[in-house]
Amino acid sequence: MQYTVNTDGGSRGNPGPAAVGIVIQKEDTTDKEIARYIGVATNNVAEYTALLIAIEELQNEQQDNSQNTNIHFILDSELVVKQLQGKYKINDPTLKNLAEQIKKIQKSFNQVVYKHVKREFNKKADKLVNIALDEQLSLIK
Repeated sequence: MQYTVNTDGGSRGNPGPAAVGIVIQKEDTTDKEIARYIGVATNNVAEYTALLIAIEELQNEQQDNSQNTNIHFILDSELVVKQLQGKYKINDPTLKNLAEQIKKIQKSFNQVVYKHVKREFNKKADKLVNIALDEQLSLIK
């Protein structure tokens, strides 16, 4: 099974109200979209949280045959991609913890690839982040 997953996380303020956006495509069709408010967090925590939520979703869906599953994650956070690829060190304890959780889960899949793209190539996930933030902030007013 082949998945392409676009993820994005963002905060309004750093830290500030934060949310994630996730678009999961199984083969060539959109399988699931997630827009979720995650509370107050930094932008980087939101980016990692989006990945963690996405990989947990796929793990739950593919428990029986995850060894035959390939996942291609697409992010607009170069920092997160390079940290997960081992090219950058992770110094922040919160980010390190999130990365360790992601890496632990990714071992259950055949292949997991992380790719950085410019923001304009991750529009749908970015839009979901803003939808979640707008909905949450409108509730607060």
